[in-house]
Amino acid sequence: MHKPSPPLEGPDMFQDQIRIVLVETSHSGNIGAVARAMKNMGLGNLWLVNPNSFPDEASYARAAGASDILDRAQVVGTLGEALGDCVLVMGTSARDRKIPWPVMPPSEAVAVASDHSREGAVALVFGRENHGLSNDELHRCHYHIHIPSNPDYSSLNLAMAVQVMCYELRMFYLRNLEDSDGRPDLRSMKAPGDAGWDVPPAKVADVEGFFGHLEQTLHDVSFHRRDNPRQLMSRLRRLFQRAQLDQMEINILRGILSAVQKAAGAQESTKPTEAGAEPARQEDGHV
Repeated sequence: MHKPSPPLEGPDMFQDQIRIVLVETSHSGNIGAVARAMKNMGLGNLWLVNPNSFPDEASYARAAGASDILDRAQVVGTLGEALGDCVLVMGTSARDRKIPWPVMPPSEAVAVASDHSREGAVALVFGRENHGLSNDELHRCHYHIHIPSNPDYSSLNLAMAVQVMCYELRMFYLRNLEDSDGRPDLRSMKAPGDAGWDVPPAKVADVEGFFGHLEQTLHDVSFHRRDNPRQLMSRLRRLFQRAQLDQMEINILRGILSAVQKAAGAQESTKPTEAGAEPARQEDGHV
């Protein structure tokens, strides 16, 4: 028994019009991995041309929650059956051809596929694990898609190749939503003030208070000399301002400084300095 699948999320274009076609897949586990890659990116229309073995336990085991994609998969005997009602066919190819054929990278291919999907089904065709699509099969394609992998190691696992194309389709769809600017999955979160950050950015007055506290603490532990400051505080200021601190981080740092000051004062009053020991100072290798 395969585990139940969560519902597929995605636009009708993904679920119905974009058709992933696998030709004579040798290993059924790869079919399951393809189903998982598709569902990750919101696609659900899988066609299998003369697979070596399907359905079986290996395919469902590798699907890992995308068993509904396999349940709905169309199994046909020939590539012609898989492509007959399509308005556009695009085939993945890693090899140069004797006769030049229209070829494009994935990012351009998905834009063309999306445009044609308004008119009917669009097939993205993937070949066999060991030698891809034959020349005759590639000649059935309006365009070839070339994934620009490492030329010294260009062979992609079948599911990896499908994942690349499904990801590009997903990103194209998300970027073209009417409210795409408001989608959290398209926004980066790198610093306080970005949507999703849990604490507001520190205010300038709070940061300046921290720098004053830091300088005083370094002076208290004999690390910083106000009469010969060199560039210490300037460089520390540059360091912390580059970090773009939030309010909680300022509070934590001020708490650490207070603890250092308290410990330094307690140590001076209760524990004599060991013979020959000197505290670290600004001039000992510091600027």
